Amino acid sequence: MRMTLQDWALLSLLSILWGGSFFFVAIALRDLPPLTVVALRTSLAALALIAILRIRGTPWPVAEGAIGAFCVMGFLNNLVPFSLLFWAQTMIPSGLASILNATTPIFSIVVAHFLLADERMAAGKLVGILFGFLGVVVLLGSDVANGAGFALLGMVACLGAALSYGFAAVYGRR
Repeated sequence: MRMTLQDWALLSLLSILWGGSFFFVAIALRDLPPLTVVALRTSLAALALIAILRIRGTPWPVAEGAIGAFCVMGFLNNLVPFSLLFWAQTMIPSGLASILNATTPIFSIVVAHFLLADERMAAGKLVGILFGFLGVVVLLGSDVANGAGFALLGMVACLGAALSYGFAAVYGRR
C-alpha cells in the first residue's frame, strides 16, 4: 500500500503531537507537580471526547461491561504511564523520556507473547525486538554508558510506562 499525501500529513501531525507532548510536559513540570499535570491532561482530553460525542450525536458507550473496560484501559493506557513518565521527567530530560518511551512496541510484543495465544514469539519478532532495543541504545549514545548523571530511577519509570502501554495494547485487543 502506498501512502498518500494525506497519510503523510496525518503522520506528521501525529508525530508533532506525540513528540511535542514531552516538550510541553517538561514546561508544565517547572511549575506544577506531576500528578497535577496528569490530571489536567486527562481532564482536557475527557472534555474534548465529550464534546466530540455531543457534536456527532453519539450516545455514551454504556453497554454492559463497557465502563469497567474503559476504567481498566484508562488505568493502563493513561494513569500509570502518564504518572510514571511525568514523574520521571522531574529527574531526566524530556528527550530521554521520549526515547525510552520508544520501547513501547518492544514491550507490547513481549506482553502479547505471554498473554495472547495467537501472538507467539517468532524469529522475526525476536530480531525486531533486538534491533529495536539496539536502536534505543544507539539513540541514547555513550551518555548513559558513561553515567552522564541521568537518574536511573527516572529511566526505570519510563520503561515502566512503556510496559504499561504494552499491557494496554494487549488489553485493548481483547
